[in-house]
Amino acid sequence: MPTARPLPETGSVFLDARGGDRALRVSWHTDAGVVILSLWHGNVCSGSFRLSVDEVPDLIEMLRDGLDQAYSEALGRRHSQAG
Repeated sequence: MPTARPLPETGSVFLDARGGDRALRVSWHTDAGVVILSLWHGNVCSGSFRLSVDEVPDLIEMLRDGLDQAYSEALGRRHSQAG
């Protein structure tokens, strides 16, 4: 089985909420003008997606909007349970 390549200096690993050996790697490749999102099972990359750095702000905005909505819904549930 091939060994996983190390992440570039500007990258991160996020473990899958289901557990196991699944992970998402995010790595910046400034020289190529992309951010690479790759899915890993153990030391094997099972898929990747190249996102243009120009599109990263849209992805961040979508994630932020989802997070804001999740917090609002959680606060609403807490208030309805407390009242």
